[in-house]
Amino acid sequence: MDMHEERAAVAPVPSAFRDAVADHRADVRAVRERNRRRRLAWLLVAELLALGYLLKRLLTGHPVVFGLPHLGPDATLWLFPALILLMLGAMMALPLVQGRSPHVKFSPDQIDIGFADVRGIDVVLEEVTRTLQIFLTYRTFREELGGNPRRGILFEGKPGTGKTHLAKAMAAEAGVPFFFVSAPAFQSMWFGMTAFKIRSFFKHLKKAARREGGAIGFIEEIDAVGAARGGLAAMNALEPGPTVHRFVDSGSGGMVNELLIQLQSFDTPPWGTRVRNALATLVNQLLPEHRQIRLKGADYSNVLIIGATNRADSLDPALLRPGRFDRTLYFDVPSRRGRRDLIDYFLARRQHAPEMDREDLREELASMTLGYTPAMLEHVLDEALVWAVRDGRSALTWRDVQSARLSEEIGLGHPVAYSERERELIATHEAGHAVAAYLCAKGYRKLEVLSIIKRRQALGLLAHSDIEERWTKTKSELEATLKISLAGMAAEELFFGESGTGPSSDLTAATTLAAQMVGSFGMGSSLVSYEAVNNGGHSSPNIVAKVLTNDDTKREVETMLRRAKDQVRYLLETNRDLVVALRDALLEREELLGDEIAEVLADAESRRPPRT
Repeated sequence: MDMHEERAAVAPVPSAFRDAVADHRADVRAVRERNRRRRLAWLLVAELLALGYLLKRLLTGHPVVFGLPHLGPDATLWLFPALILLMLGAMMALPLVQGRSPHVKFSPDQIDIGFADVRGIDVVLEEVTRTLQIFLTYRTFREELGGNPRRGILFEGKPGTGKTHLAKAMAAEAGVPFFFVSAPAFQSMWFGMTAFKIRSFFKHLKKAARREGGAIGFIEEIDAVGAARGGLAAMNALEPGPTVHRFVDSGSGGMVNELLIQLQSFDTPPWGTRVRNALATLVNQLLPEHRQIRLKGADYSNVLIIGATNRADSLDPALLRPGRFDRTLYFDVPSRRGRRDLIDYFLARRQHAPEMDREDLREELASMTLGYTPAMLEHVLDEALVWAVRDGRSALTWRDVQSARLSEEIGLGHPVAYSERERELIATHEAGHAVAAYLCAKGYRKLEVLSIIKRRQALGLLAHSDIEERWTKTKSELEATLKISLAGMAAEELFFGESGTGPSSDLTAATTLAAQMVGSFGMGSSLVSYEAVNNGGHSSPNIVAKVLTNDDTKREVETMLRRAKDQVRYLLETNRDLVVALRDALLEREELLGDEIAEVLADAESRRPPRT
């Protein structure tokens, strides 16, 4: 069983991507077989020459004698010049050492991940598979179909979305060498050495591609060497003095220029071919035209360059034109379906309690991690294991996952000695939020965590999320959000006669949302959008200021907030028993999870007298 079959036995490959790639390795294998036979032929020739030399020495009576060489009496005469030559050689080799390519080479056997380990990005994986198929059948694509294989693809996306992970999987599935390099490692303090390192990197790539039939080069954070030259010039113009301007421009601009050149010079003839052509050119000067030796062209170097960045907008436009980076693939945060796939994959490799195999809990975890990258999801499960180990357990539970998620998003809980009145006030405040969310958003939002444990600046919290992943909100849903935000203040006034400083962050969130509804979403009395002042941008950083500095829109925001507060206060007053039940449960346990919140509310509703 080979490496790829072992991976398939561990986990099924989504969408049969691995099989699609495996069927397109004919051209790469043909090059490898040709090179293998060529190496065996050269080895045979070398062994025959060595054997012939030894036989000649033996037949002429001068057999080879092994031992230390005899230096003779005049050895000291040439020892000093030899040391000088050695020092000169070291000095000449220093630039070569400084200009070495900073890459790390991995063979396919060293990479322990494949397409079976890439989850949550099926759309990107499908496009990568097509690119890899063309890469592996480059000869057929060029000679039979007449096309030009892709030379480079750009991976763009937020950190932790799987760019490096997928690049490694590509190299493993293709079965070719993988050259990893961090773009900042190209940079050098010596003038011109950065371009030398870039040339050295591509030289190693071409050499490996000729030997193995193909090679994949991965440049991490490519914006460090591929930033737009116009942007560099603009920044240089701000530097004081012409000397600084010339140094930065020639160094950084030259670095980009070298990268642009190398991305289209894969077919430069190797050293041996250039020497042969030079000798043939000399001989051709002595031969008539019809007898001249034909010069040998460069073989196609089957190299695929992958660049990764989260700042594609800062790259030089010349990098993104066809022939260099032919395709840009955007790595977005995974959808709910992708997150569920990732959760199943990560949990299969971690010890977990039997409750974590429940479908509803895994679906709930996928729902509440909206916006998480694959790296963030994996980290939360690792932190959940840490919580389990702290309690002396060897398997994570649902409560461990919730504790890990809260500690990562909000911070660790800090034990604070609240006074009795303050503790009751905070519990009432959070219970008001929870009851408002339960009643106003019933059917499309669910309660996750209710707590009075202090985390960072929050004395308590209510975490709730959409039951289904959604990208838009209606006016009634946003009004429900306003009520939930103002429910803490309404609960304090209802039970204590006045509110304290606790609702300040709630008022900030409610005011921001109301200003957006009036000035951006067209949910007020006017359809005029204040975003138009920002040239149609999707988000204006001062939209709230624009709305609140206008007397009419400020008055409308105030009316919207007061109406929402009055409505939620009436709602809490008519459901006072639910607030009391959650408040008492919080005072007793300090933190409630989703099922526990639902049980408290259901128990309180069951004790209500029947309506007449």
